[in-house]
Amino acid sequence: MDLQGKTALVTGGNSGIGLATARLMLAQGARVAITGRDRAKLDQAAKELGGDVLAIQADANNPADLEEVVRQVGARFGHLDAVFANAGISGPTPLGATTLEAFETIVRTNLTSVFFTVQSVLPLLRDGSAVVLNGSVMRELGTPGTSAYSASKAAVTGMAKVFASELAPRGIRVNTVIPGATRTPIWTRGARAGATLEATEKQIAPRIPLNRLSEAEEVANAVVFLASDRASGMTAAEIVVDGGTTGAPAGAPILRG
Repeated sequence: MDLQGKTALVTGGNSGIGLATARLMLAQGARVAITGRDRAKLDQAAKELGGDVLAIQADANNPADLEEVVRQVGARFGHLDAVFANAGISGPTPLGATTLEAFETIVRTNLTSVFFTVQSVLPLLRDGSAVVLNGSVMRELGTPGTSAYSASKAAVTGMAKVFASELAPRGIRVNTVIPGATRTPIWTRGARAGATLEATEKQIAPRIPLNRLSEAEEVANAVVFLASDRASGMTAAEIVVDGGTTGAPAGAPILRG
């Protein structure tokens, strides 16, 4: 999965899957720009990553911030060979107890901002480059209370196919990684504040055939493969990294009897 000499952008690259992907891209020889909303977390991520990293404070929901990302990446690297549109949020949106603001915040961050992120960086993307979008198994699980998140991730996978069609004339490949439950800080933030990863895994693992959460590095391996020349024949495709949750649900410990 050699990325030697390539330049990549990872949105939400200051933690979780984004940080793991940026780390692997650097290890494979890429120059990497990461974005995030929290300056302190960005600085810590850049320090941890080392190497040729450009850390840009940006909110993907803000068009002016996206313009600044394009300006800084263009000034520092000149072009992009890969983009991982990873930034996203979760949150409860149960029927009967959800505000318009809460619902639209999730959809705007997870869907609308992904569209405008890709649109904004198009002038920097070289012909033959790669775009990877971050989906989720939640698009099909029907988990109660997750309408906005699940709908936004289902829409991302549909949008990826449209991107692939539109960008095919330039040889730009667009693929999606579909993570299942993954060991990241998302499980201890927002509505889940105060929870621990250990308690979360104990609760969720019995529903996963491999009986554990995926590691962020396992998802990053799929992202970097899709961003690399090893996946040169793949576009409008998906790689699922979910421990068998969607492909082999009957193998989950809770159902084995």
